[in-house]
Amino acid sequence: MSESSFLGKIRNLYKQLCETEWEANITGVIIALLSILMMVWWRPWGAVGAYRNWGDSFLSIFGAAAPDKSILIDSGSVIGIGFLAGSFLSAFLGGQFAFRFPPYREAVKGAIAGVLMGVGATLAGGCNVGGMYNAIGNLAANGFSMWLGIVAGVILGLWLIYKEMEHISWGSSGAWTVGIPRVVQTLLGLATLAAVIAGARWYAGYDGDDNTEYISSLPGVLLIAAGLGYVMHRGRWCMIQGFREPHMTGDCTLAKSVALSIILLAVGGAVVKYAVPMRFEGAPLLDPAFYVRGTFGWGGVVGGFLFGLGGMFAGGCGSGTLWRVGEGQLKLWLVVPFFAISNSLMTKWFKAAKFEDDGVLGRFVYLPDVMGYGWTLGLIGLSMALWYVIVTWNEDSNKLIVPM
Repeated sequence: MSESSFLGKIRNLYKQLCETEWEANITGVIIALLSILMMVWWRPWGAVGAYRNWGDSFLSIFGAAAPDKSILIDSGSVIGIGFLAGSFLSAFLGGQFAFRFPPYREAVKGAIAGVLMGVGATLAGGCNVGGMYNAIGNLAANGFSMWLGIVAGVILGLWLIYKEMEHISWGSSGAWTVGIPRVVQTLLGLATLAAVIAGARWYAGYDGDDNTEYISSLPGVLLIAAGLGYVMHRGRWCMIQGFREPHMTGDCTLAKSVALSIILLAVGGAVVKYAVPMRFEGAPLLDPAFYVRGTFGWGGVVGGFLFGLGGMFAGGCGSGTLWRVGEGQLKLWLVVPFFAISNSLMTKWFKAAKFEDDGVLGRFVYLPDVMGYGWTLGLIGLSMALWYVIVTWNEDSNKLIVPM
């Protein structure tokens, strides 16, 4: 088929949208825009809400208190389901899905990683998305606490992985892959797309009880989350990798993309939080203090450290784990239940003890209340610019590389 023909152009467009790995900065920009859309439609998105709801639902089988809303109704769970659907869609349409069984040692590391990430997300008030990326984007000081902790956890995790490679040989076998024919993947991709559309239509047309208004607003949550999953998989965009690569290979491509994405999200968050409540009273999810957690302190730092360490063992962050699940990485399939159950248990304990409400983990700090919106955006922009300078300097000098 000639590339200049009409069908050739269609094939080239399909290749660009569904098969080619997207450039990191373009991916980061799209993620920021979708994050702002999610914020305006419903609430800032995160990954840990889905994990926690799934963990709560599983534990309820054994007599624990059931979650307030079911898996198909809880907004956090719907975000997770949509995100998974988007990543499955990307992998299927790109012919990149396969059942990838990890070596035995990697499976054990996946379980350990899930527990570390679940505990860390509880301490920090969210995973890398809700506790760091969207926290900074929502102008909350606790996002910076988790950011510092993640950096330290990633560096230690990288050093430990090097030591593991040097001293541990057990469990290095057992890896194998089961491929899926391309035509089957394409059909599964179309089925996934149809399921997402059908799910959105079901939510939009719901009319059954007192939750009708709530449930009928979920189509946008599902579709935007599916867009996030699709885009992250197509760009192979993982925040833990953005923190890892500058200290492993010196490559700062993803680090710069994450910094750019955070700046754009923060600008969008400032516009939404400053302007929208002024025009529309009674919009609780757009209240300036919404998504500000009381973890600006040791909770954010230690939680970020444990999460970063777990993310290194897992090979992906909270969102990165989900899009890798979507391409058949079975190690990450193992991370999910351990993350979900550990976060569910820890959150139940923390809520019962009122650790966050009593200021045990840190403080609630909405930065514009301290320094105004202009200085807050300046601080975020300066922080991301400093990170940009450090990682690009390191890319040339290799001064911050963790030695093997």
